Amino acid sequence: MRIIGIDPGTGILGFGVIDSTRGKTRLVTAGVITTPAHTPLDERLEEIFDGLTAIIAETKPDQMSVEKLFFSRNVTTAISVAQARGVAMLTGRKASLPIAEYTPNEIKQTLTGYGNADKKQMQEMVRLQLGLAEAPKPDDCADALATAITHAMMSRREV
Repeated sequence: MRIIGIDPGTGILGFGVIDSTRGKTRLVTAGVITTPAHTPLDERLEEIFDGLTAIIAETKPDQMSVEKLFFSRNVTTAISVAQARGVAMLTGRKASLPIAEYTPNEIKQTLTGYGNADKKQMQEMVRLQLGLAEAPKPDDCADALATAITHAMMSRREV
């Protein structure tokens, strides 16, 4: 199964594509889609849509896994991230991908066994799960891969 994981954001949206076969995960590709800060929101969302559409067309995932939002104190940031998340989910839907959603705590619990793991712990677990020499960077990319790995692990439990 090929899974694309998404860490939503308007300025930086992380993505990670993995293959999961018989309990083993392998990195296909990962990175970020960035949009300029002072660009109108509608243009930024269009860039995210176009970028994700191209990544999905190139990598041909079977499923999408998206990190759920948790409410922050900055309402403006939360709203723009929610909009980017919606665009990511719509992009997956337009590509006929089943979409799974996981909270940050579910992702941390699944990968580390601890729901309050920090960024370094998460990056190290992603590195170990994918057999990489170095932890993926930036954080948004590592978070997207963690989301994809979580879905691979949760899918095995359902079988």
